[in-house]
Amino acid sequence: MSQPSRPAFVRLPRCEAGNRIGLLGGTFNPAHAGHRLLSLIALRRLRLDAVWWLVTPGNPLKRTDGLPPLAERIAQAKGVAAHPRIVVTGVEADIGKRYTCDTLAWLTRRAPNVRFVWLMGADNLRQFDRWRRWRAIARLATIAVIDRPGSSFTATRSRAGMWLSRWRLPETEAPRLATAKPPAFIFLHGPRSSLSSTALRRAAIENAGKSRHVASAPRV
Repeated sequence: MSQPSRPAFVRLPRCEAGNRIGLLGGTFNPAHAGHRLLSLIALRRLRLDAVWWLVTPGNPLKRTDGLPPLAERIAQAKGVAAHPRIVVTGVEADIGKRYTCDTLAWLTRRAPNVRFVWLMGADNLRQFDRWRRWRAIARLATIAVIDRPGSSFTATRSRAGMWLSRWRLPETEAPRLATAKPPAFIFLHGPRSSLSSTALRRAAIENAGKSRHVASAPRV
């Protein structure tokens, strides 16, 4: 049986030639204030025109059982983003991609005159070498890593951090990162958030368990 064909045209979020767009990928399960803080830092320090939150159908490095539907996560993320220059999109599902290297390759072909910057928290840099074709990612788009509590030293001393160090720009040159030729990498310090989607999901499960316990307790 033949597979259904993908649409020939996929509508990207609004962008124009010369725009500087930050890309923040993830399951956003759930999106939280830490994602927003990272995006606001990137918008200001890198002088971006917009940040796109790429809500993935499923992270290949994580289990997807129990993952809320994409539409639900997009709607929740839009509520958290609440900023005219933070755009939430499910374009990866539209183009049938789950790996960052494939998504970036598609985006750079589709919008060759847009300056894309891949954004990540320092905790993700620590395990960046586990990502499929992670070196290819660095050659497709410049990379900005935003500091996270407990990750500053371990991130920059990780395998990927050491490999990227040869192309590291000083923070004073943050405004030119978007126009630099990849590979180019910068580590940004500033306000940090300790929030994580994993911790929020765990807390929600624990709170739900406590609520069930209270509801089932016998009345005296």
